[in-house]
Amino acid sequence: MADLSVDLGFLKLKNPVIAASGTFGYGLEFQPLYDLNLLGGFVVKGLYFGPREGNPPPRLAETPCGLINSIGLQGIGVEAFCREVLPPLASLKTALIANICGEDEDEYARVAEYLSQYKGLAALELNISCPNVREGGKCPAQGTEATYRTVKRVRQASSLPLITKLSPNVTDIISIALAAEEAGSQAISLVNTFLALAIDLETRKPKLGHVLGGLSGPAIKPLALRMVFEASRKIKIPVIGLGGIFSAQDALEFMVAGASAVEVGTANFVNPYACPEIIKGMENWADQNGIKRINEIVGTLRV
Repeated sequence: MADLSVDLGFLKLKNPVIAASGTFGYGLEFQPLYDLNLLGGFVVKGLYFGPREGNPPPRLAETPCGLINSIGLQGIGVEAFCREVLPPLASLKTALIANICGEDEDEYARVAEYLSQYKGLAALELNISCPNVREGGKCPAQGTEATYRTVKRVRQASSLPLITKLSPNVTDIISIALAAEEAGSQAISLVNTFLALAIDLETRKPKLGHVLGGLSGPAIKPLALRMVFEASRKIKIPVIGLGGIFSAQDALEFMVAGASAVEVGTANFVNPYACPEIIKGMENWADQNGIKRINEIVGTLRV
């Protein structure tokens, strides 16, 4: 049987499959369905310091091969999370990762510092790339200087390992990835959703209450693969790939492109058993192809 474990340097995972933030709730919602310890890890919903209502409805619009969401990072806030959610999760034998958010650098740092007081978290995922929160989709990950400053500030505020989630809504992903690496991020997760618009032709109005949203799902996979391939060849820290992963083949393609691990997002909405099925499919593929350790395929794209 193939060894699916991967070592990110700062974090060892039993397999490369991580459930992505925003599509997995706080993890507790999936506990009745299967043993969460099957996963390499999971990332909880984005956490601001205080509770957040999110964007006005409608919040979701389906598109061919994709989903546009404008949830607006609704959440309970970091204090309620640590008080009510973290205790039952802390005993899990899988990597628990907190996705942290902020209106500014001070809030990002404050959330990171607060979480550092508690046991049970394996890492932080710094969300500087959500496209449906700020007006016009602007976020720190759309600029090298803002990326560097925010990552640096959070690294100084917390001793927990840091993964920086980057935006695809840029012209040069390599420069942003290098800025995150230089500022001290220990990995990057790539990509977040693509800024998008859906229109109701009958009313000639946007289908989303916030007008714009983030496109995810199979439609973005080729674009995400390209960015993972480009970034992984230029930076020294690990890349966690995501964007349209619905099958074991999708996940394996991201690893061949250069990802050391993957995150599964929108697929969890379509099939709540997507993650364990992808893990099993990766194991079967490795066995059938004589792969003893899954990390052997990372970055093996022949060009």
